[in-house]
Amino acid sequence: MNTKTKIGFIIEQALGHITHGKNLAQNISLDQTIEPFWGYPKQPQSGLMALPGIRNWTLQAGLQSNKALRDIASAGHQLDVIFFHTQVTAILAQKWMAKIPSVVSLDATPMQYDSLGEFYEHESGPSWLETFKFNKNKACYQQAKRLVTWSDWAKQSLIKDYGISAEKITIIPPGVNIDDWQPAENSQTPETAPVKLLFVGGDLQRKGGLDLIEAFKAVKAEKPDAKIELHLVTRNAPEPAEGMFVYTNMQPNSSELKALYHQADIFCLPTYGDCLPMVLSEAAATKLPIISTAVAAIPEIVQAGKGGLLVKPGAVHELKDAILRLLENRADRIDMGEHAYNITKQNFDAQANAQQLFDLLKQVANHSL
Repeated sequence: MNTKTKIGFIIEQALGHITHGKNLAQNISLDQTIEPFWGYPKQPQSGLMALPGIRNWTLQAGLQSNKALRDIASAGHQLDVIFFHTQVTAILAQKWMAKIPSVVSLDATPMQYDSLGEFYEHESGPSWLETFKFNKNKACYQQAKRLVTWSDWAKQSLIKDYGISAEKITIIPPGVNIDDWQPAENSQTPETAPVKLLFVGGDLQRKGGLDLIEAFKAVKAEKPDAKIELHLVTRNAPEPAEGMFVYTNMQPNSSELKALYHQADIFCLPTYGDCLPMVLSEAAATKLPIISTAVAAIPEIVQAGKGGLLVKPGAVHELKDAILRLLENRADRIDMGEHAYNITKQNFDAQANAQQLFDLLKQVANHSL
């Protein structure tokens, strides 16, 4: 009888990593050769670990990762391999990595995150602390049997900034379950209907939502007869404006959220700071043309001029012009949406990418890598 590969999945619960974990859990059932065990380090919102001066995510994640792995071992399960996503869950769990083959996954390296820090309210510490952090991360990368990055952008930082061999790194983006995001047949928006812009981002300011509102108002001022609406999915409602609709309680992957994508004509995320926003692959899976910024790994999803348009962060006039271009050219919208869908189908299919990840983990467990 074939024995299943026992894999521990330790998944950071923050931002888009939550959705990534849900997609992996959904797709794991497709591989009957794996027995999964799950741990979900989550930032506490109250209690001792949430107090100022103690609230350090690396420490919190490390404590929770170690507890999850102890609980698995205490229940009598001997893991064959551990998958850590992101590296923050692995840095203080290296005693487990020394005993059990491990794969560490990341959307960005700490050095890349530091470069985007101003947009995440993240500040670098004193030089001694930054050196300590760098060495701990590098040791974690070196101890991992294999590394998985969401993008070539992150892979290049591992090579150039941390001295990791390219052969040790596999690019596996998270992606979306494309079939789950398909609209009903014959659901194309009538030509006479208003053109709907859709924005999905919890942090309205960091994701460029305030710039989008300004650009939307500028479009309406320049084209007062244009039929156009702005739909915002975010945590905090901005000041009301004519033609603007705000949703503050949408859940990831929900049918209500998918309906907004299906009803939209253009997806806009003029973000200042992001690594590889999963909402872009969701938009592409629903065949929406995308307007975004050339930040971090975004150009790996949005091929400028083909699957969408890229503008400079904070350049409201460029954003307005991009909206006007797609507003006035339905054929461009359809062509770019089709191209975005094809790229996502090829590179960001969560089911195919999850299987690639599962195969990699089994190879590590079997010591064939």
